[in-house]
Amino acid sequence: MVQFITIDDPTDPRVAGYAQVRERDLVGRHGLFMAEGEVVVRMLAASQLCEPVSLLLAQKRVEALSDSLAALAPEVPVYVAGQAVMDALVGFPIHRGILALGRRRATPTACEILAGLGPEALILVLYGIGNHDNMGGLFRNAAAFGADAVLLDADCCDPLYRKAIRVSVGASLITPFARLERDEDLAGLLEAAGVRSVALSPAGQGTLAQLSRAPRMAVLLGSEGPGLPADVLARTRTVAIPMAAGFDSLNVATTAGIVLHHLGFMAEREAG
Repeated sequence: MVQFITIDDPTDPRVAGYAQVRERDLVGRHGLFMAEGEVVVRMLAASQLCEPVSLLLAQKRVEALSDSLAALAPEVPVYVAGQAVMDALVGFPIHRGILALGRRRATPTACEILAGLGPEALILVLYGIGNHDNMGGLFRNAAAFGADAVLLDADCCDPLYRKAIRVSVGASLITPFARLERDEDLAGLLEAAGVRSVALSPAGQGTLAQLSRAPRMAVLLGSEGPGLPADVLARTRTVAIPMAAGFDSLNVATTAGIVLHHLGFMAEREAG
């Protein structure tokens, strides 16, 4: 049975985790993350990698989520509030009226993720992605085009930041990922795991159209502007996406989508 708890006071300590959401975005949630909106909260409820800790719903949104609520573990509280109380609690008008606090079930290392991959795998590897919109878009593309995992260097922002989760449409809740320690050699880990790496660069040695799919393959992308570190480019095959004359720049999430689609559906194209 769903554990519905009515909240009439925005200062109720039971919902303190939802207070002043934007301020909490800046200071952190002590191992928890916040999911926002119907699609994202449904993804959280169904995720094998993350679990809901509690939900906060505007009264008018309860019925729309009834199927997902019925699947919650009985110990997960569902707090229900009127719109005015909810707005006062979170600190701004939250028109979606659907929030949840969640946590990852486990935080695997890059080595553990690589060891768990099958004989065929597609991995997205990210260096220095500091923009949460880009991070969310990257995870959305990873999920859409069948990437098996995402690996992040130590300088990447958090895929479970509220905005990143929202932009990913919940993909960061269902896509396995790991963050490397600053002294870990990611290129070396990929090589040791039998993964062929390809780095995207405007100065690539070849073009994406010339790139064939290896059974286990990693796509390496860097931040917009600086791109990938020079030592990574020196150890990896590089490819470029041809563009119109006089322009050589794509948003990093757009680049990921193009490359992952090319590699993820190559077998189908060849079979056709």
